[in-house]
Amino acid sequence: MAATFATEMPMKALVYRGPGFKALEQRPTPILQAPDDAIVKVTKTTICGTDLHILKGDVPSCTPGRILGHEGVGVVQAVGAACTNFKPGDRVLISCITSCGKCDYCRRGMYSHCRTGGWILGNAIDGTQAEYVRIPHADTSLYRLPDGADEEALVMLSDILPTGFECGVLNGKVENPGITLAIVGAGPIGLATLLTAQFFSPAKIIMIDLDDNRLQVAKKLGASDTINSAKEDAQARVMALTDGLGADAVVEAVGIPATFELCQDLVAPGGTIANVGVHGKKVDLHLERLWAHNISITTRLVDTATTNILLKAVASRKLNPTVLITHRFTLDAILDAYDTFGRAAETKALKVIISPDT
Repeated sequence: MAATFATEMPMKALVYRGPGFKALEQRPTPILQAPDDAIVKVTKTTICGTDLHILKGDVPSCTPGRILGHEGVGVVQAVGAACTNFKPGDRVLISCITSCGKCDYCRRGMYSHCRTGGWILGNAIDGTQAEYVRIPHADTSLYRLPDGADEEALVMLSDILPTGFECGVLNGKVENPGITLAIVGAGPIGLATLLTAQFFSPAKIIMIDLDDNRLQVAKKLGASDTINSAKEDAQARVMALTDGLGADAVVEAVGIPATFELCQDLVAPGGTIANVGVHGKKVDLHLERLWAHNISITTRLVDTATTNILLKAVASRKLNPTVLITHRFTLDAILDAYDTFGRAAETKALKVIISPDT
């Protein structure tokens, strides 16, 4: 039976107003629109690098007027008549990917390509950087939080940890024993890839970035070697570390032409380049060099098919996502949060936590 809650009061929300523009505004509280919807009161959310790509104009599917955000945890306030897995009062993790669980793509495990879902939160429909959010296909797009779970830690399971694991580690074939892994980009996604790659104990994990602070963090989190590519020749260093062969798996975790080019310089014959970064500009593929190297190049939007696995890893303390959290803000200060996150080289920000209700 559907549940209702008061929607007369407006809510605060971070609204995209076109490339380079955003504002904290009063918006109507969302209401149930379909029988399988849920309305969730957001208790913790965060900012993703993809939000910065939206603000740069790199994501044309996100139009002005959209509430941003696709990550968070919260408490169910209302459910539609067809929602059977959740009820008001349940504490839930919001997946960045909405999936019906029934279409041909969902049946293949490609939830990111769900015909009535996919990455729509904070993109095609209003997102989580608000006091409340409407979640379509709630039964297959929400996850119940384990008792006693750290909400801040689980925000990292909305997007960056499954993204790093699925698009970087699994697509990069890191599960093969004894490989050498190079990760280009030590931001939150690169570090999430680093954390989850250690499920499979690669022989070497080489982290490459321009930021010494992020490289220090990577070293603490398990990188065997770090390279500041602004200060040394990253290709020469990787070759020296791999007996001149290159890396078996190379993960692109930035999303600019220069980093994709570097990945092509680092990959060993027979290796894999796993692209994770969101690219807003065309990149060059050097088939004139790589056509005979037996390499694979993979692309993927996170499907969140591994969210339950990662939830268990966090619950058993095999994975500690809180190490990625550096700053905390209230929703009233979300513009400051964006400024801090956007100037990560100066502020040393990784992931920021935003708490709308404090």
